[in-house]
Amino acid sequence: MAEFVVHTALGSPFGRAVLATLLEKGAPYTLVPVAPGAWKVEPHLSLHPFGRVPVLEHSGIVLYETQAILRYLDRVLPSPLLTPSDPRTIARMDQVMGICDWYLFQGVVNVIGFQRLVRPHLTKLPPDEAAIAQAMPRAHAVLRVLDRILGEQQHLVGDRVTLADLHLAPHLAFLARTPEWPKLITPTPGLAGWLDRMNDRESFRSTVRERLAETSGTP
Repeated sequence: MAEFVVHTALGSPFGRAVLATLLEKGAPYTLVPVAPGAWKVEPHLSLHPFGRVPVLEHSGIVLYETQAILRYLDRVLPSPLLTPSDPRTIARMDQVMGICDWYLFQGVVNVIGFQRLVRPHLTKLPPDEAAIAQAMPRAHAVLRVLDRILGEQQHLVGDRVTLADLHLAPHLAFLARTPEWPKLITPTPGLAGWLDRMNDRESFRSTVRERLAETSGTP
C-alpha cells in the first residue's frame, strides 16, 4: 500500500487523532510538521483551501477534514475495525464525533485551550481571562453530556475502541493541560477514567507533542 503522509501542526488535537488512528492500524506514515501560521499560506493552501490542519495524502488522494480522514483510514485499513457493525452504535459514534467538533472544540477547546496554551506561546500576550470564564459553563455542560454517553462502558460507544474515542481523546488531553481541568473533570470521574485509559494506549503515548517533536526533529 502507498505511504500515508500527514501534514499537521504537532500540537493539533485533530492531527493527533489521525496519527493515533494510523498507529492503532499499525500503518507507517510520514509526518510533515506544519509550523504555526504556515497553514494559511502556500504551499499548504494548495492542500487545504481553508488553511487548516490536518491533511492526509495517500495513493493520489489529498484529503482534509478529520472525520473524513478517519473514516477513510478505517475503510482502506480494515484491521482492526474501528467502526461498529450495528447501525445504532454507528449512529452513536457519529454523534460523539459531532459533539467533539461542534460543542467541545468550538467554544471550549478553541477558547480555553487557545487562551491558556496557544496565545501566550505565539503572541506572548496573557490569556483572556474573561473569555475563559465565559467558556467554562459550556465546558461543564459538554463534559457532562459525554460522561452520560459513556456511562458504565469502557469506551464511548461500547466495549472496544472506535473512531469516536480516537477523535475525542486528543481534545480532552489538550484541555487537560490547562489549569481549568481539575475543576472541569472532577464532576465526571467516569470520563476521567476513560481518558486515563486512552492516554495509556501506545497510540497516544507516541503522539504527545513532545514525542512527535523529538522524532520529527522539530523544535
